[in-house]
Amino acid sequence: MPAADDAPKPQHARANAGRILIWWFGLMSAAGLAFGPLADARPFGNGVLAHPLVVFFGVVAAALLVLRVALRRPVSELISDRMLLVGCGIGILAFLIGNWFGTHLAALR
Repeated sequence: MPAADDAPKPQHARANAGRILIWWFGLMSAAGLAFGPLADARPFGNGVLAHPLVVFFGVVAAALLVLRVALRRPVSELISDRMLLVGCGIGILAFLIGNWFGTHLAALR
């Protein structure tokens, strides 16, 4: 006899999970590329907490909190913990790529 907690999940939840991951990875890479070229200019100040990478992850944390409040569900129900870390890795990689392009394109001027 199945327990009440073992209720099957609807099929549309799986289809939405893939779409949510695509948005998560896409937004992390786009935001990382946007914040990367700012690393040399330091527009937020010279302190450690004002580094564009720290500000980038502050914006990501704020966006995840807004998502949590707006949907009234834990973010880990939408995006697994492992995929959150993969998205953060993609964001760091995109930040470094954006920084590389920003410094090399600035050197061409």
